[in-house]
Amino acid sequence: MMAIDNNHRPNDMHVEVVRDLNEFMKIVAIRASVFLAEQDCPYDEEFDQNDLQACHLIAYLRGEPVGTLRIRWFANFAKIERVCIMKHVRGGALVKLLIETAIDLISRKGYPMAIGYIQKRLVPFWRQLGFTAREGRDGFRFSDYDYVECSRQLPARADALTVDSDPYVLMRPEGDWDHENVLDRSALRPAVA
Repeated sequence: MMAIDNNHRPNDMHVEVVRDLNEFMKIVAIRASVFLAEQDCPYDEEFDQNDLQACHLIAYLRGEPVGTLRIRWFANFAKIERVCIMKHVRGGALVKLLIETAIDLISRKGYPMAIGYIQKRLVPFWRQLGFTAREGRDGFRFSDYDYVECSRQLPARADALTVDSDPYVLMRPEGDWDHENVLDRSALRPAVA
């Protein structure tokens, strides 16, 4: 998928879709460490009532949860939010893997664009990830930081999910569309109602 730097072997790190309460609690802990403790963000601003309507990704390094982001879905774009990596493992490779995993998920769902509100100081890094500042849009401030709206156009995918995708594929867990699950297997039983 991508080159891994920071002297980590690719199999040292991986990203997963958050699927249960245990994983959700891990992302809450990571965000609390980064945004509440390091950046002194007020609790109600960090945990803004959008978490239960979003898809969350969690990054692991050598089995430990160390990074997260969330994706919210809109009509013709997806918004990447709350991107953070624990301070002791920052340096690029993990956040690149996290963002590219999010982009893969977003494009597989057929979205043509991803946007993010990027801290102004981080725009050069996000440019390396294919994001550009949106023209004609003023910067803004929240939670004591200056932000810029950035976007990345996504190419159309032949395997994008659509309204005509197989029903069993659309019933599978988020991001795991290529693997049979319990509902696929339930089709082997006869209908009783």
